[in-house]
Amino acid sequence: MNNKKYYIFEMNMTTLNVGCIILLMIMMIISIFIYPSFINDVIENVNFLFFFVLYFFYMILHEIFHSIAYVIYGSDYKKITYGVCLEKGVLCCLCKQNVDRRNILHSLMFPLFYIGIVTYIISLIFRMPLLFLLSIFNISGCIGDIIMFIFILRLDKNIQFSEFDDPVGFAIYSDRDVSNLNHFGLRYIESTNELKRCDLKKIRVSKFSFIFLIILLLFGTLMELWR
Repeated sequence: MNNKKYYIFEMNMTTLNVGCIILLMIMMIISIFIYPSFINDVIENVNFLFFFVLYFFYMILHEIFHSIAYVIYGSDYKKITYGVCLEKGVLCCLCKQNVDRRNILHSLMFPLFYIGIVTYIISLIFRMPLLFLLSIFNISGCIGDIIMFIFILRLDKNIQFSEFDDPVGFAIYSDRDVSNLNHFGLRYIESTNELKRCDLKKIRVSKFSFIFLIILLLFGTLMELWR
């Protein structure tokens, strides 16, 4: 008899946003000690408007790295889909098949390590303020990946991880009841015998999204005028 169920969890966006800001501040403080002139170098050498545009493509690269790890560790590339949910402030890479624990753990850490930590070290060695700033923002933006990574480390090795049409939700397929396993930044939703996988809506946009993007562009423009 199959006692396995899908236990659905959702990330708390308020917690993630606050955590992202805190991690960004920590990275900034660490960077000031490691690279004392980095603030001056950034102000003098980085075009902020260009940075915000480039950072958007860096976030796309972040999702591509998730998908690369999925495929390397056994997922079918045809099951991988990408999307943008601007109203929740996220880009997403979803693998619409059950993957083992090893697969998802590597996928979660791929962007953090290769275009976060590695590029951070490279930018320190060669004094590259633009790459340095991109790396810091990417590391802080990995807060959701870090929270999920720690959560999945707590689970049995035989669990499977699954995603569906929700950029901030996921399911754990397990024969053990994990609904009462509290974890920072995550909220248990429900359990089900079958996971419905709807077609991902590629782009979801809200009025808030346009306002937020306009604010970012204005901020970048004002920073350039101020210099």
